[in-house]
Amino acid sequence: MNDSLDEVVAAVRNNPAAQAKQAIRLVSEVLGDHSWVAGPGDDGAALDADGGTVIACGEALFPPFVRADPYGAGIAAVLANVNDVAAMGGLPLGIVDTVVGDEATARRALEGMRYAADLYRVPIVGGHLTISDGPPAISAFAVGSARAVLSTTRVRAGQDLVVAACLQGVMRADFPFFPSFEERGKDLADDVRLLHTIANAGHAAAAKDISMAGLVGSLAMLLEWGGFGATVDLDAVPAPPGVALSRWCTCFPCYGFLLTCEPATTDDCVRSFTARGLAAARVGAIDATGVIALRSGDRVVDVASAPATGLRRPSSTGAKRARANRTVSTTTVNDMATPRPSSSPRSGSPSNVVPPK
Repeated sequence: MNDSLDEVVAAVRNNPAAQAKQAIRLVSEVLGDHSWVAGPGDDGAALDADGGTVIACGEALFPPFVRADPYGAGIAAVLANVNDVAAMGGLPLGIVDTVVGDEATARRALEGMRYAADLYRVPIVGGHLTISDGPPAISAFAVGSARAVLSTTRVRAGQDLVVAACLQGVMRADFPFFPSFEERGKDLADDVRLLHTIANAGHAAAAKDISMAGLVGSLAMLLEWGGFGATVDLDAVPAPPGVALSRWCTCFPCYGFLLTCEPATTDDCVRSFTARGLAAARVGAIDATGVIALRSGDRVVDVASAPATGLRRPSSTGAKRARANRTVSTTTVNDMATPRPSSSPRSGSPSNVVPPK
């Protein structure tokens, strides 16, 4: 289902989930720029550990969502973390959770986590449980391992921009989420591990999962650290049949990633996804303008130029280290709580889960 360019531009500019990311500037205001040596915008932190690289990330679930659907929130807690590890080029090793709530709420949340952990073949290795009659809260954290890290600090002008996604599923009518749990099933476990293979093969430089900020909002976070821009060819963006492009570009797909590739490796990157029955295509190139634009046919419209999060760029020393492509610790964007709509899915049905992020 095709929208006009103007309709897509309007949807992107008015996407509240993308606008809400600007609140993350609070992190820099309080912590300054000395707490990390790369970023902003990476989905996890890459830490040197005894000669290897550990990926660490975390996610806090929106409290009204936890209250209304603890089962869905449990699934969301695992999904968000697994995607974040994958976007860093890592393999997910385990999930640690914290659950606060009454016994019934805690039970449903843990059941949701168990479902997702089985689906993605990632064990829940520990956590904390507090039974309380107060407001419920769920957070989860993932640990992964990586050999070749996909980091925003490796984005360069001249690289190709690739969109990869699972197009199997049905868009929710009441919330911008495209689930693929039932349609893709346990294939999702190997789907997320595919980015580790791509990273190790050198077929991508950087990646970011497409989250609640949508395709364009997530792209803005991917490019923010280096002040880069890109023109996205909407006619080339893989999209599910029957889904309006304005909705697709502003939704959170269960499986969706942005990758940057050196032109010589782009075809290999794309083939890695399509060989598994996933959709992938080159949709543009990274440039040094600092502006994100959308193209359809012969028309091009600018949609974003302001910082996506307001997180400070690191000091010159940190930037030099990042440009040398060293393994560095990074601030994560996705573990910051972001206001989200209060509507929520029915409990117990994976296809109706809305994993806010």
